Amino acid sequence: MEVERTTATAATAGAGGSSGEMAVDHTAGPVSAEKPRFGALMPSEMSGGRPQFRKVPVPQHRFAPLKRCWMEIYAPVYEHMKIDIRMNLKARRVELKTRQDTPDVSNLQKCADFVHAFMLGFDIADAVALLRLDDLYVDSFEIKDVKTLRGEHLSRAIGRLSGKGGKTKYAIENSTRTRIAIADTKIHILGSFVNIKVARDSLCSLILGSPAGKVYSKLRAVSARLAE
Repeated sequence: MEVERTTATAATAGAGGSSGEMAVDHTAGPVSAEKPRFGALMPSEMSGGRPQFRKVPVPQHRFAPLKRCWMEIYAPVYEHMKIDIRMNLKARRVELKTRQDTPDVSNLQKCADFVHAFMLGFDIADAVALLRLDDLYVDSFEIKDVKTLRGEHLSRAIGRLSGKGGKTKYAIENSTRTRIAIADTKIHILGSFVNIKVARDSLCSLILGSPAGKVYSKLRAVSARLAE
């Protein structure tokens, strides 16, 4: 029993000593930990250092224009956007890849949209705007999405969309500040969100059979509102 009491007394003394030391530590005041500061990540480091890819298929009828205008596509993508680009002849697609010196990861998607717009039939001068501006989009729809037409009715609808010598198409483009590409029964519109909606409404009216004069008067009213 005496041995147990002696052990208990020693433990109590040890506990008291440690509590005294803790009190001394508290009086010294808390140590302020400095917050870690991390530098901004480079675009090439965001995906673990791995390059990112985009692949744009090339339709058969766009091979010749792509070959003719390749340098006009290559220059802005490689030199200005800092994105690697090549044509894969075996897979029939244009391949894009980020580089170590790519300033922004979003450049890859912009370049993919630019090449895709060219494949849809837009001129390079118009498609390059996708690289320079952030609020431009490409919207696509088919004539059968608006109204089911066949034979001569479909041919007349396509004729109404273009107009004599492309007059109607140019009028819609100039009024709504968009670019329109008509490829058989598919229609592609390049522009800002609001302008695409106005141009699409005008094209749908023409498909449904509205005369061009009525569409022009609507466009004038809408253009005046947009200008305000």
